[in-house]
Amino acid sequence: MAQKSWVFNETVPITIDGQSLKTLLSKYWGLPKHLVYSIRHGERVLIDGSYRPVNFAVKSGEHVQLTFLPSDFAAPFPNVSPDSAATVEILYEDANLVVINKRRGDKTHPNQPGEVGATINHLAAYLETENTVPYMIHRLDQETSGALIFAKNPAVVPILVANIAHKQITRKYLAWVEGTGLPEDGMIDQPIGRDPNDKRKRLINGTNAVNAVTHFQVIKEEGGNSLLSIELETGRTHQIRVHFAAIGHPLVGDPLYNSSNESDYLMLHSWKVGLILPFSKILKTVTAPIPSHFIDFQKQLESRHE
Repeated sequence: MAQKSWVFNETVPITIDGQSLKTLLSKYWGLPKHLVYSIRHGERVLIDGSYRPVNFAVKSGEHVQLTFLPSDFAAPFPNVSPDSAATVEILYEDANLVVINKRRGDKTHPNQPGEVGATINHLAAYLETENTVPYMIHRLDQETSGALIFAKNPAVVPILVANIAHKQITRKYLAWVEGTGLPEDGMIDQPIGRDPNDKRKRLINGTNAVNAVTHFQVIKEEGGNSLLSIELETGRTHQIRVHFAAIGHPLVGDPLYNSSNESDYLMLHSWKVGLILPFSKILKTVTAPIPSHFIDFQKQLESRHE
């Protein structure tokens, strides 16, 4: 399984013409300092086949080859046990990353070493044929379905993680919440921390609270419930669930934050992710199809009027 190196063959874009190689590597492609240092120190950055120092002025159209070694990374090979690729639904895939449609009820990752059955285990089985392993970029709660991004090599992990931190990766969700009368466009800005009385839960102004901002739009109201499009400005644990429970509109089917549920399933779906593809900088939006439990719940609400 272990790869000896990861090689990237790219082209200098016209927007970087005449600027330094360091600018291309650090500012344009977003490689962290330690990786730039490693490939420079090892003379593993080639321009048209020849090693060049980082102050070299690159020209549009020149070929750039970057070679990364396992020693460049703290954890080059995640310890993930492959487990049944049959459940993996690929929404988008290229050489650097994959976006999958996570099933409701599957954990994103195992809680214990050697544990299997999580989404990342299934993806590891799928990627075995490509002689690579998945690298986790972000998470979805176990009962949340939908679009989830994984890297396919360690070099793009810091790029994608930084893009999330700098809000260059957008995440849009669909959710059914209890009640109606929410503003057509709204924002919830309330800090979230740990619940001191229940380690499973989070709480507004809880222990070690940090800022959390959620934006939403009402798509429709049906049967005393509201379907929302939700976009995260921050990405705190249980953020959507905690925020809407706090304003009196808990998510339908939420076993932690809603005591009076109309559904056995959490009505939260990672609907769209928008990302800038590493190196190419192409903007890509990936949409996860509406899951069956959402469709069934809406039919159930609509049937009340028949």
